[in-house]
Amino acid sequence: MLRALALLPLLWAGTAVAATPVFDVHVHLHDGEKSLLAYEAEVEAAGIELAGLGAMWFGGPHQALQGELDEMRAGNDSVIALAAKHPEVVPIATVHPYDGQAALDELARVAAAGVAVLKIHAHTQRFDVSDPRVEALVRRAGELGMVVLTDNANILPGDSEKLFNLVARVPETKFILAHIGGLNFRFWNVLALVRTADGFAMDNLYFDISGPVLLAADSPIEAEFVWTLRNVGIDHVLLGSDYPQMWLDDTVDALEKLDLTDEEKAKIRAGNAHRLFGR
Repeated sequence: MLRALALLPLLWAGTAVAATPVFDVHVHLHDGEKSLLAYEAEVEAAGIELAGLGAMWFGGPHQALQGELDEMRAGNDSVIALAAKHPEVVPIATVHPYDGQAALDELARVAAAGVAVLKIHAHTQRFDVSDPRVEALVRRAGELGMVVLTDNANILPGDSEKLFNLVARVPETKFILAHIGGLNFRFWNVLALVRTADGFAMDNLYFDISGPVLLAADSPIEAEFVWTLRNVGIDHVLLGSDYPQMWLDDTVDALEKLDLTDEEKAKIRAGNAHRLFGR
């Protein structure tokens, strides 16, 4: 009830939050369709036109751990079935890199079923990004035409640095780094220099801004955050909420506050995601 009342000023003011459709690339559906319907009801109540969402079943340290193949397959099947019923959903599957050939087999299975995004999470799945098995997995994902979404909240030592090297070693695979490095987003300004080197375009790298954008808007670091978005390339920035931990209306409102052009905001809200996912 309190949440609904908090949304009323947005609706009455005709805020720019609902100016253009929004594609949320980072949504956790812990209870399948029940979670999806709750999420979409909240989005509608906020006056946001939803262009699509990237939906994953995986979202906690008790899930998708090494060797839990049956649970992974069941979770992957659940998002595949959900997307078949709800065309706005881009299904996101997961495997564990340390499961070796079994992980590669499951990856091929979900790709054949139409899944175009793989989610892996070094912190909750407890793997090292620099492990050769991770590289083998993401390389195969790229061969299957899948995008790899992985956490980059910078809560593990060397998180951004290890991901930089992984992305550079596997240029054929497209990556989305969730949370754009957390409050270590400054690291990614290095791309402006890296791209001056021959053969180092790193145009396979995308970022979702879930989390840090909430802290950056109307803050002392806002100008630096905007500077970072432009240095990594506005065409490579995506909107994600990380629902239900964070809310889409708050994320869209924070984006609207940033000193970006309307064209830049439109790309981040949905245009870049449409292009990346071919929708």
